[in-house]
Amino acid sequence: MEINPFTDEYFMKEALKEAEKAMYIDEVPVGAVVVCDNQIIARAHNYTEALNDVTAHAEMQVFTSAADYLGGKYLKECTLYVTLEPCVMCAGASYWTHLKKIVFGASDKKRGFSSIKETIIHPKTEVVKGILDEECAKLLKDFFKKKRQ
Repeated sequence: MEINPFTDEYFMKEALKEAEKAMYIDEVPVGAVVVCDNQIIARAHNYTEALNDVTAHAEMQVFTSAADYLGGKYLKECTLYVTLEPCVMCAGASYWTHLKKIVFGASDKKRGFSSIKETIIHPKTEVVKGILDEECAKLLKDFFKKKRQ
């Protein structure tokens, strides 16, 4: 019997660590990791405030880092773990990376890619949703609650 400690929950916890880093620097707490062969090859979190760049989402940052690590733009054998459902921009970018799999935590009913009728994820990309969704959502809720106070 083979025991594999590298589950979707394990890697989502790593993405949550990135989200916590974002919250610490007053960024919207979204974190992401890219995994290839059970190895994290890239980590990132939101940098939109620090960079004054609306495109500096965790996913965009981690795609760039993973592509640089691999030396090519395609992430065909990789899985993206992200704490919040990717927006349309990030889902569109994921299409061009040809990701093998996307795993996200909390759903984003207002701005998530699944809110549009057309599928913008690459047809070969598997999508898994709701992994550690409560923990991922709580981080976001706590962040915005603190902002409103």
